[in-house]
Amino acid sequence: MFRDNLDIALTELRANRLRTLLTMLGIVIGIASVIAIMTVGNSMNKAVSASMNEMGAGNMSFYVTQKERGSDVPVREMKARDMADEDMLNDIEERFRGRIKGVALSKSVGDGKIGQRKKELTVSIVGVNAIALESKNLNMVAGRQFRQKDYSDRAKVVIISSKLAKDLYGKDPENAVGQSLECQVQDRFFGYSVIGVYEHQASKNDFMMMDGGSTECYIPLRTALTQLNQDFQFKDFDVVSVPEEDPENMLNEIKDYLNEKYYKENDTYHVDGYSMSSWVKESEKMTQTLTLALSAIAAISLLVGGIGVMNIMVVSITERTKEIGIRKALGATNQAIRMQFITESIVMCLAGGLIGVVLGIAAGLGISKAMSYPGTIPVLWIFVSVGFSVAFGVFFGLYPANKAAKMDPIEALRYE
Repeated sequence: MFRDNLDIALTELRANRLRTLLTMLGIVIGIASVIAIMTVGNSMNKAVSASMNEMGAGNMSFYVTQKERGSDVPVREMKARDMADEDMLNDIEERFRGRIKGVALSKSVGDGKIGQRKKELTVSIVGVNAIALESKNLNMVAGRQFRQKDYSDRAKVVIISSKLAKDLYGKDPENAVGQSLECQVQDRFFGYSVIGVYEHQASKNDFMMMDGGSTECYIPLRTALTQLNQDFQFKDFDVVSVPEEDPENMLNEIKDYLNEKYYKENDTYHVDGYSMSSWVKESEKMTQTLTLALSAIAAISLLVGGIGVMNIMVVSITERTKEIGIRKALGATNQAIRMQFITESIVMCLAGGLIGVVLGIAAGLGISKAMSYPGTIPVLWIFVSVGFSVAFGVFFGLYPANKAAKMDPIEALRYE
């Protein structure tokens, strides 16, 4: 029975190819729009998550800040005793040993200029400890990273980017290793020996800057503190958890521990913080919400397409009134007539849905590629879209099918 209805539906749709294609157009556009938006949305979500994870999804950032106080209470300036010192930071590593990789510390020496023949190159000099450097996941293309002796001896060594190495020493990054690098930061000059080159990852901001963008040069943390004439004291620091730990729980545990032990008697300041994992979750939630909102708007065209299907089905039934009368006269039941036209509606919507899926995937992947996002096909939404296509076929074909099924065979045979 179904096979017969399918054959009749295909024959009828092929007989009116142009009308069928124009009718399906609304379904095609609606499904293609939804799939394209979901593809781009998923790609953006994946790219944002990957970017956040590269920055350190297990990182927890802590900072010394003012306690909540009344607006009429005067606030004193932060002093050295309010900051996190070496004893406190070592205590964190000891107290949470096995649950964290360590405390990541960095100190910016500042933006500096490196003289070249025709122009000055801009660099950012950053002092880091071993955990901070590890969390940056640098891909070394020449030389080496810092050794423990470099940190303890306050060695004047530097790791530069492949971009800077190319600008200064040519295409081969190996040429940079062992070279001397002199950088001017404001009115001071600092000299370093290049021991390593890491792969520079270009960002969109690089192309917005006249000098091609600033790259970071890393030096040992204590070297930076010495050049800045600063003590081992920090207003902010990061803690890197092991993969098995939940950063959100660790964040609260470390905050409570520090505030109870070190800041309970402090009249003005305490430790607060946030985790990268919460940023990842929030960014994913925002992207998903935006994608769903845009998809809902795009899905309105599906409703328009469905109404178009219903309209054409009503016209088709009017044109085939005599055919319906003949079939009923030969013994066709109301159910058989109803199923015939519902099948035609389903075939039309399903074909439009499948074409829309293909076009939507192609458009979504194309847009994602143009935006430099990794293409991600929304498999779940493909099945949902196909299901909606079938449901639309049943829903919008039901009224015309019932109208055809209820026709009086005698009146139908008399119809001109």
